[in-house]
Amino acid sequence: MLQFSRYQTAAVAVLMLLAMLFAVPNLLSEQTRSSLPGFMPKGTINLGLDLQGGSHLLLSVDTEKVIDDRVRSMMSDIRREMRPNSAAGRDRVSIGGLTYNEEENLITLRLSEASQADEAETRVREVTRGVGGALALGQRDYTVNVNNDRIQVAMTAEAQTRYALQAVRDSIEVVRRRIDPAGNKEVLIAPQGTDRIVVQVPGDNDPEALKDLINRTGQLSFHRHDPTVSLQDASEGFLPPGRIFVPFSDIAGNAGPGLVLYEDAEVTGDMVQTASSQQNVDGGGFQINFTFDNRGARRFAEYTRDNVGAIFAIVLDNEIISAPTIQTAITQGSGRITGNFSALEAADTALLIRSGALPAELQTIEQRSVGAQLGQDSVEAGAKALVIGFIAVIIYMVISYGRFGIYADLALIANVILIAGVLSLLGSTLTLPGIAGIVLTIGMAVDANVLIFERIREELLAGKAPIKAAEVGYDKARSAIIDANITTFLAALIMFQLGAGPVRGFAITLAVGVVTSVFTAYVLTRLFAGRYLLGTRPKEITL
Repeated sequence: MLQFSRYQTAAVAVLMLLAMLFAVPNLLSEQTRSSLPGFMPKGTINLGLDLQGGSHLLLSVDTEKVIDDRVRSMMSDIRREMRPNSAAGRDRVSIGGLTYNEEENLITLRLSEASQADEAETRVREVTRGVGGALALGQRDYTVNVNNDRIQVAMTAEAQTRYALQAVRDSIEVVRRRIDPAGNKEVLIAPQGTDRIVVQVPGDNDPEALKDLINRTGQLSFHRHDPTVSLQDASEGFLPPGRIFVPFSDIAGNAGPGLVLYEDAEVTGDMVQTASSQQNVDGGGFQINFTFDNRGARRFAEYTRDNVGAIFAIVLDNEIISAPTIQTAITQGSGRITGNFSALEAADTALLIRSGALPAELQTIEQRSVGAQLGQDSVEAGAKALVIGFIAVIIYMVISYGRFGIYADLALIANVILIAGVLSLLGSTLTLPGIAGIVLTIGMAVDANVLIFERIREELLAGKAPIKAAEVGYDKARSAIIDANITTFLAALIMFQLGAGPVRGFAITLAVGVVTSVFTAYVLTRLFAGRYLLGTRPKEITL
């Protein structure tokens, strides 16, 4: 039990050395860290908003636009449903007019022939029946009213409320993926009211760039080019129905104002599964690689197969970022976007595509900054509490357990080093609750040592020799230590999954501290005690 092989001792030493290497950069200035050798880790623990200050944004979600987009999408579906479908054995339903009232979110379908009203009503009810999550509750998202040759479709008030709330929830997730894709920066993103979002980003020194990243909708789509419409006609506003003029982006690398495209996209951004940036394999600059899901891959393959030689425009946020000519059918479900991308532009664009499109436009209605002085006060207060608690524990352990108390104190120092190394390796963010988690961890580590030492003391009082008493003490205390720390670890995992912001910061430090505490309390102090007892073989020890 107390015997450690040479390899086990070396493994413990290597682990502590690695922890020190990862923890040391936190004590160095940024300039010193940049001059470290290449093999040295340079990552540090990020400080949270309460410790180093940062940006506080209050965003407003344009939920009305969400409702408008959904009703317009339904109008497009209704138009498609009126077309002939040979596979379903359906003829064309002649449309005299299809209009949309934005104020009332009302679609009006006027038929050319009143005799087709029943067929048109059937198709409209079919296309509106499969929409929305309320169908399982026996509800419908749209009402359909028929008056002779007119069919009116309107979204219900319940559906509008549900889609507005869903837009806020989806916007929160998209913003989170853009700002904190790794999920370890302790960014606070939470709803406020019915249509607002609070964003707190620690350590942000460029709020304008942050707002630009958040406010870009990230709407990616692939459109068919219409070469029959001249740019002059487009510039004068003479566009056929279902056509739009889209300008080139600055990063597209194309000469000219833009292209006339079909308004309906062939493939949309929600069908893109992954996106990443890398250097352009065919020339200078950078490119964006992407892959589709099954639905997007099928559509992309069908379109490229049927339109070899045609221009296929890639549109991001109402600007063409690339307009390649289809050379051959692309059936593998992946592709790349090339253009005049810098490394940063390619990485940001890939992040936008990967994080998904915002379901609605976000407006920044408030921006505040947490002052550095407030952050410094918080750091000093937290550090003072940590140091006072640490010194108090060290003194108590030495007074209570003598030599073994010194071993426990060395293990506590190693525990703090391990926590710092792991947090630095993960790039985690330390908040005031996180400091509280470290203080709690120190107490838990001491608790484990107290359990062990008290068990050893009981065995000594029972008349056992010091080596035997230590072996039995460590053995009998093991189950209690493991059980107590497993329950704490599970509680930390639950807090991490269900909590947000500072709560997650506390959960991370607590979970890391639980693991390191068990290692230092049960392994490291046992190594120290074993070296002493087996090396000197004392006849009695004082505990």
